[in-house]
Amino acid sequence: MAAPRRGNTGYSCYFVTASTFQKYNILQSHRMAGLFVEVLFHYLGQGKYLLHDFVVMPDHFHLLITPLESLERAMQLIKGGFSYRARKELNFTGDVWQPSYYDRRVRDLEEYVSFREYIRHNPVKKGLARSPEEYAYSSAAAKVELDSVPQRLKPLSIGA
Repeated sequence: MAAPRRGNTGYSCYFVTASTFQKYNILQSHRMAGLFVEVLFHYLGQGKYLLHDFVVMPDHFHLLITPLESLERAMQLIKGGFSYRARKELNFTGDVWQPSYYDRRVRDLEEYVSFREYIRHNPVKKGLARSPEEYAYSSAAAKVELDSVPQRLKPLSIGA
């Protein structure tokens, strides 16, 4: 059962990118990319973060995420949880991830929309799909409800 969605959390939203070990196409198969999405939703369901958008590419992933503990902890759960399950369930024996990740705090609604569009169109730009909705391993195609724009990024209404 999924954790209840939170409204205005006061936590920061981040655009995050992490790459596979030496940019190998580890996430190109349905088994690996599907498992990564499962892990992502497992920790979302445990209330570890809010997930606004995502895409799983063959050699990296992008997230728009609001961690509810810390970004470091959320990434440890996602990357570590996937590595553990890939080894245990799929008998993957190699290194999975580059040691760190890139993150950028989302400062305003304009940045949020820009990062969201980048995430959605990444598979199209790389020739993996004709439209964002065609790419199975992304929030554009996911048939699940993700978290909405963080309240602090929404424009304020003017007037009564």
